[in-house]
Amino acid sequence: MDKIKIAVRKFEPFETALQKLWDAFCAENSLTIEAEMIPLELHDLYEATLTKKGLINGDWDIAHINTDWIFDAVNASAVQNLSPYIKENPPQDFPEGWHKSLLHLQEINGNVYGLPFHDGPECLIYRKDLFENPEEQQAFKNKFGYPLQPPKTWQEFTEIAAFFNKPEQNLYGCVFANYPDGHNMVFDFCLQLWTRGGSLLNQENQIQINTPEAVKALNFYRALVNNENTTHPESIGFGSVEAGMAFAKGEAAMAINWFGFASMCEVIEASNVKGKVDITELPSDANHASASLNVYWLYTIGSGSKHKDLAYQFLKFATTAQSDKLLTNEGGIGCRKSTWNDTEINKTIPYYHKLSKLHENALTLPQTPIWPKVAELIDHMVLEAITTTISSEILLENTQKNIQNIQ
Repeated sequence: MDKIKIAVRKFEPFETALQKLWDAFCAENSLTIEAEMIPLELHDLYEATLTKKGLINGDWDIAHINTDWIFDAVNASAVQNLSPYIKENPPQDFPEGWHKSLLHLQEINGNVYGLPFHDGPECLIYRKDLFENPEEQQAFKNKFGYPLQPPKTWQEFTEIAAFFNKPEQNLYGCVFANYPDGHNMVFDFCLQLWTRGGSLLNQENQIQINTPEAVKALNFYRALVNNENTTHPESIGFGSVEAGMAFAKGEAAMAINWFGFASMCEVIEASNVKGKVDITELPSDANHASASLNVYWLYTIGSGSKHKDLAYQFLKFATTAQSDKLLTNEGGIGCRKSTWNDTEINKTIPYYHKLSKLHENALTLPQTPIWPKVAELIDHMVLEAITTTISSEILLENTQKNIQNIQ
């Protein structure tokens, strides 16, 4: 029999967890088939699975596809409809074992096209040891006149970041992921927009980003990212993984990143901040609510795979409560309610149970086949905002015109 080919989102915890899961799956079922797992960066993963039609052509049996891409993948008939498999042989505790917010994005026209792999909404990750230090608390109150605590507003976020910014100690106030990969800066823009009461959609449900709230969001973000008194200077070259690693090494007091990069701090060897981290909801503009973003990774089966039955058996195995916990212990984020509330997990990662609350505030990106193209345009816009002096008004106006051309 041929090898099973798996396209993996490049991230060491994913790679080690999947290898352990495959080995355990083969041992349990007395299989000798080998899995060839190819770790790919975001852009390369999209290219290999969807742009080059790898899932349709049979290049990949299983692929990590994130929920940004799943609508596009289904539209292109690239991923297998799993509903018949689930009906005949459902995964353990399906669907009750998962929070509803981890099941709906892959359900399109009543059919299910993926099973949850890795989760973790966007949140504020912070160094609780710094925030709880009595000397820092006193110095902060003397300087700003209010208590040092996780910021509720963006103004507080900026002031706290400036307070903790100590380049001579290789400690910065905050760290961002500004590498233009069509994801991180798009997500940051969305979060800045939503926490100012803005929306990506107009009343006709069309994408409309040329709004007063978007101008405020982009103005604030570009100033913050370029502020050497608050922000890690290497943010411009960081993807989310690199920004997460910088935080884990103790180089930033705060980060706005995926929940997974907080929990990673408690389990990876390279972490210098074990036991010193906590998470909370994002700040917002005064008089507006916090928001989070729900994007998650799925296990999918390629429509061109010659090993669909075996692939589904592996997906079913890889999404059990035991497998979900294994992923978490490797440094990924399990998706099951049982993992979120697991006593051992919460002993290692004391804020794990907060995932449920984050999901209550989590918004999603528009489900439209053109979203990947829109994301590219927004990504380019934010990159221009942080690297040029072109006004936010002009950038938003031009980007909206380009969006109109593909809507």
